[in-house]
Amino acid sequence: MESKNLWSTYSTEQLEELNRISDKYKECLDAGKTERECVELSIRMAEKSGYRNLEEIRSSGEKLTPGDKVYAVNMNKMLALFRIGKEPLSHGMNILGAHIDSPRIDVKQNPLYENEEFAYLDTHYYGGIKKYQWVAQPLSLHGVIAKKDGTVQKVSIGEEPGDPVFVITDLLIHLAQEQMEKKASKVIEGEKLDLLIGNRPIEEVLGASDEDGEAEDTAAADAKNAAKKAQKDAVKANVLRILKEKYDMDEEDFVSAELEIVPAGKARDCGLDRSMILSYGQDDRVCAFTSLFAMLDITDAKKTGCCLLVDKEEIGSVGATGMHSRFFENTVAELIAMTEGESELKTRRALSNSRMLSSDVSAAYDPMFAEAFEKRSSAFFARGITFNKFTGSRGKSGSNDANAEYIAALRKVMDDAGAAYQFSELGRVDLGGGGTIAYIMANYGMEVIDSGVAVLNMHAPYEVTSKADVYEAVKGYRAFLKM
Repeated sequence: MESKNLWSTYSTEQLEELNRISDKYKECLDAGKTERECVELSIRMAEKSGYRNLEEIRSSGEKLTPGDKVYAVNMNKMLALFRIGKEPLSHGMNILGAHIDSPRIDVKQNPLYENEEFAYLDTHYYGGIKKYQWVAQPLSLHGVIAKKDGTVQKVSIGEEPGDPVFVITDLLIHLAQEQMEKKASKVIEGEKLDLLIGNRPIEEVLGASDEDGEAEDTAAADAKNAAKKAQKDAVKANVLRILKEKYDMDEEDFVSAELEIVPAGKARDCGLDRSMILSYGQDDRVCAFTSLFAMLDITDAKKTGCCLLVDKEEIGSVGATGMHSRFFENTVAELIAMTEGESELKTRRALSNSRMLSSDVSAAYDPMFAEAFEKRSSAFFARGITFNKFTGSRGKSGSNDANAEYIAALRKVMDDAGAAYQFSELGRVDLGGGGTIAYIMANYGMEVIDSGVAVLNMHAPYEVTSKADVYEAVKGYRAFLKM
């Protein structure tokens, strides 16, 4: 089944819309480099479109009616948006589900140390990465510091033009003969992924008075005295001084901090023809943001529409903010209570009668590594949204396998909407494999299929997508929500 490159098919008006969507998408990638940032950004966009906090509505005793737009948030890392349809909720929903976590490197809870006058943060990588890809490039630090007094301080260092950046060092090629003989999985090991954050001792910073000859303030003097007591940790002490000044943070506060290390810099157009986008985190934010765009665009639908953005997919969808949690099920139960009256049976009906696109990326065919793909069953750039009937690995292990009737219905919906689509698998049968949240939602008995955007360099610090596919994803997701 042949599909064609879409660029030659677009009208001037379609190209203008495509560019608007691509520019908006790049802005979202820049603003949402962590799951918390994605949720915060999505809530701002939703509220601007008239969505209200479900908890506030529930507390007021208000009932929900068709056309109402609400959202529910879980621990600032998981978000569900609903637009109440004309049909009863127990008849089912049309759900777009994507994940907003991406492979990265996390800072440990007791991370700060000094070694030979270098200050480092000890780390633990998150998700499936090729560790050697993360060395010798500019990195930024994002997250929150939660303190004992209940305050939460946001952290973002390395993104603004005047910000410093950080790096994980690599061995120079002149001394790397033994390193180069190692397997790729061992060239850089997990314990070598520590982040270099400083080299200047505290005395060097505080030893001189300022231009006016004024004496050091009390805090600076205390910090200097502390450094003198432990000369070997003078660089670490200077880092702590900076953290204290900027975030009122003590070393113990690392214990209750969530700090994520991600590539520094903005999403960029890729290629002389500007046909592609290069950015960190497009798995799976390319599907999350296109799902969000489609959800906010829909003004009228018979079925209740839902956009579900979840955390922890890259490590198995576990924990209180992963898809295995009961957050979504509990939220649907609240919606049933506020529309049809509290009923466990109707909640179960709402879930089992629903249809879902598990909006997750697929591997784009890469001719540089053609041996890893089966070409007839691969996703290609600029061919439209990608459907994966099944994922899993080898003999479809761990897969949700969508049934033929659902796929036929989706084909009609996409064709009627003029949304381009293709079907693919993730690599050769005995080589490839992957998973999404599809199989979890299928446990409710609903119809589910994986549907997303093809990506080059998946799970690398910088991933590549086609602007045409981003555009077609928005079109396809809009059509699905009206299904």
